[in-house]
Amino acid sequence: MKYKQLLLEWNQKINLTAITEEREIILKHFADCVSIVSAMSFPRGASVIDVGTGAGFPGIPLKIVCPEIQVTLLDSLQKRLIFLQEVIQQLALTGVSCVHSRAEDSGKEKEYREKYDYCVSRAVANLAVLCEYCLPFVKVGGIFLSLKGPDVEQEVQQSQKAIKVLGGEITEIKQVVIPNTELQHKIVFIKKVQQTPIQYPRKAGKVLKNPIK
Repeated sequence: MKYKQLLLEWNQKINLTAITEEREIILKHFADCVSIVSAMSFPRGASVIDVGTGAGFPGIPLKIVCPEIQVTLLDSLQKRLIFLQEVIQQLALTGVSCVHSRAEDSGKEKEYREKYDYCVSRAVANLAVLCEYCLPFVKVGGIFLSLKGPDVEQEVQQSQKAIKVLGGEITEIKQVVIPNTELQHKIVFIKKVQQTPIQYPRKAGKVLKNPIK
């Protein structure tokens, strides 16, 4: 509830969410994000990076319900990270760090590349593009979880080559229904089975303009 209040207050200064009705925030942001833990459980101490976290989704709700995980929140907009630092401080969260960077840049840096057990991302880009942003962060043996809408099958088909090239393999697609609503989404589980070739991710702009096909 404290997080919700901070989100609404800061949303008057910077654009964090188009959803401003309290019940809608709880269902469409918080319940939607924590639904991940109904589909899987994170081991104690697991390292998780949230790519394109925006207002902290799904990273901060996951940290609240799984305090034992280590979370990195990555975003390219400094203003959002100032908000996230305030949330971390106000909620007295530990084991959370913020990184101001584009995924295309930090995905090539030794400090972040193939350092995480899990990568999570929600509503950032289509799956082929998203895999190039996210899979470079995941250790071999780790998992990228992509939160997608109910009609993800076409995206999955179109991203098959990208997933393979980047060292991933889809292991399952789970449907999640948010209780007391008609909301549902799918979580695509992509296991990292081999290292991502060094040329990926490509420079900013190329990933979006020319997805791997």
